[in-house]
Amino acid sequence: MGGPYRPKEALVGGVPTVKVDIPICAVFLALFVGGAVSHMGLFRHNMMRKHKFIPSAVTFGFCMSRISANSVRIAWACHPENLQLGIAAQIFVAAGVVLLFILNLLYSQRMLRAAHPHVGWTRPVSLAFKLLYLLIILTIAMAIVVTVQSSYSLNNNTHRIDRDVLLYVSTFFAVVTFLPLLIVPTVLICPRRNERVEKFGKGSWRAKAAIICLVAVLLCLGASFRAATVWEPPRPAGDPAWYHSKAAFYVFNFTLEIIVVYIYLFVRMDLRFHVPNGSSKVRHYRGNFQDLATEQPESSPTDEKQEDRKEGENVEQEVEVNRDLESSGVSLSEVPITSQKEQPGKTVDSLPSSQEPEHSAEQITEIRE
Repeated sequence: MGGPYRPKEALVGGVPTVKVDIPICAVFLALFVGGAVSHMGLFRHNMMRKHKFIPSAVTFGFCMSRISANSVRIAWACHPENLQLGIAAQIFVAAGVVLLFILNLLYSQRMLRAAHPHVGWTRPVSLAFKLLYLLIILTIAMAIVVTVQSSYSLNNNTHRIDRDVLLYVSTFFAVVTFLPLLIVPTVLICPRRNERVEKFGKGSWRAKAAIICLVAVLLCLGASFRAATVWEPPRPAGDPAWYHSKAAFYVFNFTLEIIVVYIYLFVRMDLRFHVPNGSSKVRHYRGNFQDLATEQPESSPTDEKQEDRKEGENVEQEVEVNRDLESSGVSLSEVPITSQKEQPGKTVDSLPSSQEPEHSAEQITEIRE
């Protein structure tokens, strides 16, 4: 296999240059570094407080992917003849944003489960979300494969197949970013059964919905722009359209994404959308189940067997004592109730002198024989 070959079609953003792209990428690099440090700092601080919120770490991972994308783009600007750097830059730009797609879907799912637990916690719905997350990962893998393949092939049929795959990828991601705009209003509008909304995290219910919808609009705008550029007929590299410009590239990619990163930071998603650990096992967000488990630990099978054995021995001893009393001529009705049951510090031998059996222990033994 030869290549990589220089693309004959115009690319969104074009080939980066030192004078234009390096200053812009440096600014975005600093912004994403700040986002990465802030979100990882929040994550570590929360973990020290036993406040587990994995989405903060995922946002940190997204910032790191964008740091890599801008770094590679700067390197490509310095070495425009290096086509491998160009391929790597395209892959980093396309791959990182899916993390934000997944996070916004996750927040929408939590609102659905809190407002309509009889729907959101059902196995079919939970399985549907898991399959959607898996499909997102597989789809971005397909995009990476066809991006590399198209750069290493001159076959027109291969390029046609790669374009068809990219059409699917871009359309699928545009639909995924639109889903929160469908889920959240449905959650708010649809009537609920006789069940209250399960409160989770801090902040009002409307604020949570507004944040998710705002982020969804930003992500959907970027994904729709990328899908539209793919659906447009390819343009020659020497005759790019307006949507191939550097301004369009940076606005509809890095600008929208950095806004989302800092929205997540400033509105404190780690507080607003935090749910108790283990919620997926008990299928609710009410919490306190961990405290109950700590205060009232379940007894093990071994402890239960020992308790049953002790109880059985106590019953046998009580029956044996009753037989001895009956055989000795003492009526059970004459024995105080407290003496019929074994109590701490009291046994049958400690009966009052006026109610002691007439026969001694030796005589009782003879009677048995």
